[in-house]
Amino acid sequence: MPRRHDIDALRVFAFALLILYHVGMVYVTEWGYHVKSLHQAEWLQWPMIALNRWRMPLLFAISGMALGLAMVSRPASRLCLSRSRRLLLPLAFGMLAIVPVQAYCEALANGAIAPGFGGFLWRYLQLRPWPDGGWSGAGYGVTWNHLWYLAYVWIYSMALLLLAPAMGSGGWRRLHGRLFRQRRVWWVLLPVAWLFSCSWWLQPRFPETHALFGDWYAHAKYFAFFLAGWVVAREQRFWSGVQAMRGRMLALALTAIALELSLRAAGRYLPPGDIPAFALHVDWGMIERFARALYSWTALLAIFGWSHALLNRPFRWLPYASEAVYPWYVLHQSLIVPLAFALAPMRLGPILEPLAVLAGTVAGCLWLHEFVIRRTALLRPLFGLAPASRKSVMNTTRAQV
Repeated sequence: MPRRHDIDALRVFAFALLILYHVGMVYVTEWGYHVKSLHQAEWLQWPMIALNRWRMPLLFAISGMALGLAMVSRPASRLCLSRSRRLLLPLAFGMLAIVPVQAYCEALANGAIAPGFGGFLWRYLQLRPWPDGGWSGAGYGVTWNHLWYLAYVWIYSMALLLLAPAMGSGGWRRLHGRLFRQRRVWWVLLPVAWLFSCSWWLQPRFPETHALFGDWYAHAKYFAFFLAGWVVAREQRFWSGVQAMRGRMLALALTAIALELSLRAAGRYLPPGDIPAFALHVDWGMIERFARALYSWTALLAIFGWSHALLNRPFRWLPYASEAVYPWYVLHQSLIVPLAFALAPMRLGPILEPLAVLAGTVAGCLWLHEFVIRRTALLRPLFGLAPASRKSVMNTTRAQV
């Protein structure tokens, strides 16, 4: 299979947006996070809602595509081993060595512990529950915080690889071919119907927790995106179709998010006495959930269509950025949280403080990846990178300058 530059570029942009989103979590009003700034803004909720509907679905779809493309040249048994090594090793290392600083800052901010990171880390590494730890996951004694994505991708990858022999059967191939011979409207309606059903039936009963067990709404949603990415990865009819539909999907996505945000704004700001009598008999919650499902899927189709049209070519920066994505993902939140915690007493203001947190996070990720992780053979696999000699690392660096 030729290299899919558009998927590689989308992966880079998606994780860049994740960093911006997590910086925003420090400053958005009413949304819980490990540390919160004094400079919070309600208006941040609206762009973050619009981003939130497709940011994680995009990452899971891209992970499914990566697995689908890898299965062309490697057997399922080898992929099980390589995926386990590439996902579980950074997950375990991150939980023990990268994430603890987030828990420490959160516990300090909540007044649950005395200052002293060394003592906190010694207690944390004992992996015993903290009855009054004051940080997310204290009851388990350990936490994965933002690294939950790695655990979920591993579970979904193993499930698909175990089912790979059945999916190579003639019946599956006929079903797959029939799906992409259907009118393209079904490419929209079927996933939207699934997402709406998950939102309507599962979300109220099983709110998203990222705790793996019992997180049924998240699994139903994210595994569907992962599976969709796997199904379409090598299907040229899909890619040519979404490229042709990209303008219509963008218009439909913008309409759907405008409807969702309008309903949310009306429920938040419109006085009850100003609501017309006929509107009281409409199930606005169902309409809002349908708009959410429609936006989530059509936004992805628009993103895939436009990226396939504009990004499917070899950019000079792409090989280096593609390698950097994984270490930056593992590191970024463990820079955001302590930076926000340390800068808060300085009272830099609502503009300088978030800019300093963002700049410090980018600078820290860049320095640690470029000068420490990618040049240290022992650290490379702990951050999801393939082994490389010092000579190859230096040659790659020179090629990207």
